[in-house]
Amino acid sequence: MLRWLKGRGARTAEVADMQSRIDPERWSALLADYPFLAALDAAEREALRGRTAWLLASKTMNGAQGLELTDAMRLAIAAQAALPILHLDPTLYEGWNEIIVYPGGFAIPRSQVDDDGVTHEYVEEAAGEAWEGGPIVLSWSDASQHTDAFNVVIHEFAHKLDLHGGDADGMPSLHAHRELSPRLWRRVLEASYDSFVQMLERTESSIPSDVDPEGPDADVYYAALPLDPYAATDEAEFFAVSSEHFFTDPEPLAAALPQWFALLEQYYRQEPLRRLAADDDAAPYKPVAADGADAAPQALPADATPAALPPA
Repeated sequence: MLRWLKGRGARTAEVADMQSRIDPERWSALLADYPFLAALDAAEREALRGRTAWLLASKTMNGAQGLELTDAMRLAIAAQAALPILHLDPTLYEGWNEIIVYPGGFAIPRSQVDDDGVTHEYVEEAAGEAWEGGPIVLSWSDASQHTDAFNVVIHEFAHKLDLHGGDADGMPSLHAHRELSPRLWRRVLEASYDSFVQMLERTESSIPSDVDPEGPDADVYYAALPLDPYAATDEAEFFAVSSEHFFTDPEPLAAALPQWFALLEQYYRQEPLRRLAADDDAAPYKPVAADGADAAPQALPADATPAALPPA
């Protein structure tokens, strides 16, 4: 009980028992449903199964608004959540206990104080939410999506990785990454975020005056961006949205923001662009180092300074 109250992960025996209960046919069908999971090789699939079992044994998952969660739904959410920590310590997900799943989008009451000190109350529609020290809340209709770059599960669990490092500021804990300098991370994060904001501003200025920038007719303009526009909200959302695209649709991000993409590769210790390219039988991916040069993945020196990001 004390382990649960502290948000500690399940014991080794409990994880092993959970892993033995994952039906092989259901597991194979799940991987086939999600292209970014289907691209995993045999060793990665087995590692993902272990991380998935850890999540299922460590977290409670409850339906809201009458949603009855099936074993298949729990498995789908846990497998997607396990992907970011495939080669990381699962304790990065400790400190909280519950995943709450709504049938669809849900409303979150918000308040914001403007520059004049006036508090504005409003309700925001959401597909996911990660509470500091508390649960993750997900929309099943969004978590079950298979085909596009949007991934609410990876997004919210990336927020948990960010919060594990302290404030929600786009910088996860780098304690286990001696090759990554926090100063370098911050420099590349800030430069990449600024570059993306500029891309978004240019895109918005290119939308004709007779097109509603908030309407569906504007989607074709935003589609040229390497990330969902929501990434421009702040650096915490930039990290979370980047993580979604990193795993599910990495090519535009790698092309537009190569130094940032290189840091994500080193942080997550994965090369999704390479494995998705191999799965598509496409041309091999040439990694980009933090200085912008073509290079094999390598550790960044602690005092390295990234070159200026290329213009969008």
